[in-house]
Amino acid sequence: MKIVVLMHFDAPSREKLEKALPGCEIVYAFDTSLTYLDREDFDRDKYGAALSDADAVVGNPPADLIPDMKKLGLLQLFSAGTEPYSLPGVLPEGAKLANTSGAFGKAISEHMLASLLTLSKKLHLYRDDMREGLWRDRGSVSSLTDMTVLSVGMGDIGSQFLRLVKLLGARTVGVRKHSLSRPDWVDESYLAEDLDSLLPRADVVALSVPGNAETRGMFGEERLRRMKKGAFLLNVGRGSAVDSPALCRVLSEGRLAGAALDVTDPEPLPPEHPLWRCENVLITPHVSGFYHLRETYDRIVSIAVENLVRFREGKPLLTPVDPATGYRETQTWS
Repeated sequence: MKIVVLMHFDAPSREKLEKALPGCEIVYAFDTSLTYLDREDFDRDKYGAALSDADAVVGNPPADLIPDMKKLGLLQLFSAGTEPYSLPGVLPEGAKLANTSGAFGKAISEHMLASLLTLSKKLHLYRDDMREGLWRDRGSVSSLTDMTVLSVGMGDIGSQFLRLVKLLGARTVGVRKHSLSRPDWVDESYLAEDLDSLLPRADVVALSVPGNAETRGMFGEERLRRMKKGAFLLNVGRGSAVDSPALCRVLSEGRLAGAALDVTDPEPLPPEHPLWRCENVLITPHVSGFYHLRETYDRIVSIAVENLVRFREGKPLLTPVDPATGYRETQTWS
């Protein structure tokens, strides 16, 4: 079996892969002089040919190279999101797709909590004042103890975020698409069709949904205005779930207390975009996940290695993706 690795595998990760899959031909697109945090572009000229006869690929290759990958049996992504690879006709017929769902919950949920605390305590405003040498009181703040937190998306990320805010005393509400099942720390669970009726009572709405036709524009102007006055919006899933111009309008009117966005539409967000100049918006450049927490990287490597072993042995994958939903077969966005 020929495996092409398109993510940075450091020396310990290579040792783990090679020990688990002896006898396989493994091509690494990045050498060990780079750290796992380096973001270097894939060298198409140097490694594009290697993909043409690969049985398995670890990483997210340029989609336009996939038609040349005639032997591809498994594409193991290093991300939880699967677009554009889950779109019909992108992968060769019979090829399996796997993501790394389950690797990001700890890192992203903690990022969400930090963002929410920053907004609710107005720390972002005091940081702005600090740059100008201004000593002033920004007024009242809010407490998570008194909040109802609604998670739209109850996969690894959404459920872990609710676990954290529950520890701080919040009332936790989850929206699931197909099931009312919930972990012990979630107080209430609802189906997707109940979302609009829940928005007026939620002090925080947290989005961790994938990017697909179903979620695109999920939070347009009408739904944003359904939210409780003074509520906070968090988005760590895909920027396409939120109508950016509508969000700007609602924020400028003071309808919402603030928004924390780790993903935007478009992305990267152009310098001239009005979201940059909204006072109560906290923007981070899609960094809540990635490998900034070493544990996340190690989990991604472990999932990838396990799936490669299962693929070679003809066993069910650990994190198979359902092409119909773009997410794990055992886990929908909600």
